[in-house]
Amino acid sequence: MSKQKGDESAFGVAAGSPPSKPLRVLVACEYSGTVRDAFARLGCDAWSCDLLPTDSPGNHYQTDVREVLGLGWDMMIAHPPCTYLTNSGVCWLHKDPTRWAKLDEGAAFFRLLWDAPIKHIALENPVMHGYAKERIGNLRQAQTIQPWMFGHTESKATCLWLKNLPALIPTKNVRAEMMLLPKNERERLHYLPPSPTRWKERSKTYQGIADAMAEQWFSFLANTKTTDAEATP
Repeated sequence: MSKQKGDESAFGVAAGSPPSKPLRVLVACEYSGTVRDAFARLGCDAWSCDLLPTDSPGNHYQTDVREVLGLGWDMMIAHPPCTYLTNSGVCWLHKDPTRWAKLDEGAAFFRLLWDAPIKHIALENPVMHGYAKERIGNLRQAQTIQPWMFGHTESKATCLWLKNLPALIPTKNVRAEMMLLPKNERERLHYLPPSPTRWKERSKTYQGIADAMAEQWFSFLANTKTTDAEATP
């Protein structure tokens, strides 16, 4: 397991009284550092984890995330691989029989993350096909979000499965502005030309969504910890 420690200098903390210890946040299956850094800017002890090295300096485990799930995290945001789970690829199951076993593996990994020993969990994936939903135990997503709800003039439906976390509240609805753009700009990621880095660009979390996750869920957990502390005799 490769562990890369980032800059430990103090970060500004959002308004309100932060908990006495930094919230420990694991961002699983992330190499970009986008979500990790959004939480780090709020003073969290945030780490990303992926089989790939991080694209940006910061706290990062380069390993199988299963090796770090039990390290005492307050919250995990995970982006499990969606290749064999997503509804957009369901037709390939009937053209390539080898994909069924990979679907089983992907669904089992998704469920493993959901059942991790962490109290607050958010899993992110595109819209799933029925075979995938069945294999993850018919867990229902808590909400479906779009980049245009968070300041990006683009469309890409993303589902969130939430455990002990509130649904995200849109921060900047720019759908009207987006609809004035041509389709290839509204669906920029879909129309990306083939390239060695296309998959990386398509998998990166939009900054507006990452910021909303950090600001809203940090506030929720900080308040939850404060309430729990006050209730303890």
